Amino acid sequence: MYNARNNMKVNPIYLYDTLSKEKREFSPIRSGEVSMYHCGPTVYDYLQIGNLRTFLLADLLRRTFEFNGYKVRQVMNITDIGHLISDADSGDDKMTKALRREGKELNLENMKEIALFYADAFKKDLNGLNILTPDVLPMASD
Repeated sequence: MYNARNNMKVNPIYLYDTLSKEKREFSPIRSGEVSMYHCGPTVYDYLQIGNLRTFLLADLLRRTFEFNGYKVRQVMNITDIGHLISDADSGDDKMTKALRREGKELNLENMKEIALFYADAFKKDLNGLNILTPDVLPMASD
């Protein structure tokens, strides 16, 4: 197999299939194209390096596909509402917690303000780590 961009020989891409519990050769649904969707951050506070590791992995995967000549469309949502503190679907919404922390009234306008502030901080973090910006970054509330 050859990379169409630089006519360099490349090896097939193998990914771990959690269903079959084995490595399988990647085969795109549409020839030469890869569509990636993954969850982004919940933008209620600054991220720490452990959170950003997730996005480094997605970036590595995207760059691997692109290096191998695939056209990649990457979509990552930004959760700006409706994410509970507990993974057990209990507790407060993280955005509500952020409003309380910031001493702001619980309303949609303030929630959007906080979400946009921390979404901007997240984008700066991506840039600082040289992570490619996804093609589409929709807010969950949109």
